[in-house]
Amino acid sequence: MKLSATKGARILVLAALVASVAACGLPRSGPNKREIFAGSVLKQGDAFVVTVNPRVTRATAVVPSFGFGSDFRNAGVVGSDTIAAGDVLALTVFENVRDDPLLGNTGQRVSVLEQVQVDGQGFIFVPYAGKIKASGQTPDGLRQAITRKLDTQTPDPQVTVQRVAGDGSTVSVTGAVAATGVYPIERPTRTLSTMLARAGGIAIEPSSAIVRVTRAGRTGKVWLQDLYDNPALDIALRAGDQIVVERDTRNFVALGATGAQSLIPFESQTLSAIEAIATVGGLNTTLADPTGVFVFRNEPAEIANAVLGRNDLRGDQRFVYVLDLTQPTGVFEARDFVIRDGDTVYVTEAPFVQWQKTLSAVTGTSAAAESLTSVGSGG
Repeated sequence: MKLSATKGARILVLAALVASVAACGLPRSGPNKREIFAGSVLKQGDAFVVTVNPRVTRATAVVPSFGFGSDFRNAGVVGSDTIAAGDVLALTVFENVRDDPLLGNTGQRVSVLEQVQVDGQGFIFVPYAGKIKASGQTPDGLRQAITRKLDTQTPDPQVTVQRVAGDGSTVSVTGAVAATGVYPIERPTRTLSTMLARAGGIAIEPSSAIVRVTRAGRTGKVWLQDLYDNPALDIALRAGDQIVVERDTRNFVALGATGAQSLIPFESQTLSAIEAIATVGGLNTTLADPTGVFVFRNEPAEIANAVLGRNDLRGDQRFVYVLDLTQPTGVFEARDFVIRDGDTVYVTEAPFVQWQKTLSAVTGTSAAAESLTSVGSGG
C-alpha cells in the first residue's frame, strides 16, 4: 500500500512538471514557422508573407547602381602640360642684343627666371611684360604670349617655358589605398584608374571597394570592379578632384539556426540568399529546418506592388520572404534571390528540436523531483 502511494506521488509530480514546462515554454532562437505565418496580413497581421518564386526574384532584384554624371563623363583628358593656378614655371629669355639687354646685365644675352609661381587667379608676372594669364594655357601657348609682350621692347626675343613641380594640377587620394596623398596630374596619371595605380592600388578587397570622386561640390561614385570592366567609367581628372576609396557599408543580419548569428557585411556587389547562408557557416544541421528559411525586409511601395500584383500600396511595407530548400527548385530559388542592405535572414528550428528540449527538460526535472520525493519519504 505504501509502494502504491509513493508511485502515485511520483506520477503526480511528473505530470505537474510536464504541465509546468508546457506552460512556461523553452529557450529558442526565435519564432517558429507557425508563428511567422500567423503574422501575415491574411491573418490580420502586419506583414506580407510571400513564397519566393522566379517572378518574386525578378521583382526584388534591386542592386545599388552607381555612376558618374555627364559633367564627369564629358570632361576631356587634361593635357599633361596644361598650366594651372599653383604651378611653378621656369622661364628662359634669349635676347638678340649684346650691349644693352632688356632683362640681363651688359653682355648677358640669356636671362633665367626660376620658380615663377602661377598665382591664385592664374597669372604670372614677367618683368617688362607685366601680368600674363598662364592658367589654362600650355607652355607653348604661354611662350608665345610672353614673346608678343617682349617683342616690342627687345628685338626678336626667344622664350622657353617649362612647367616644373608645383601645387597646381593635383588631386587628393585618400581612403583604402596603399599610399594616400596629393598627386599631380601628369601624363601617366590623367584618368581615375591610373591615378589609383599611382597611389599604390587598393588596400581592400576589390569586390567590396567603392571609388568616390568629388569635383566642384558634385560627387559621383562607382564600384571598383565596374571601373575596371567599363572603360567609359574611367573619367578624366581635373585639378582639385578628391578621390576616396571606401569599403561597401551594406550589411545583413543572420539569426536563428545558422552557423553564426551576427551582423554580416557584404563582400561583393550582389549577394544571394544561398551565399548569405554560406557566409555564416550554412544551416546548423542539428537545429535548422530547411523548409523555414525567411528573409525579413521593408519594401518600398514600388517593389511591394510589383511583388503582389497591386497598385494601391503606399509607403514602405513589411515583407517576409519564404524559402524552402527541400523543394526541387528550392536551392535554385535561394541562389537567385538577392539579399539587400538591412535584410534579416532567419532560419527556424526544426519541430523535433523543441520536442527534444521538452523531453530533456522533463527528464532532468523529473529526476530532480524523484530525488526530492525520495528525501521527503525518508528513503
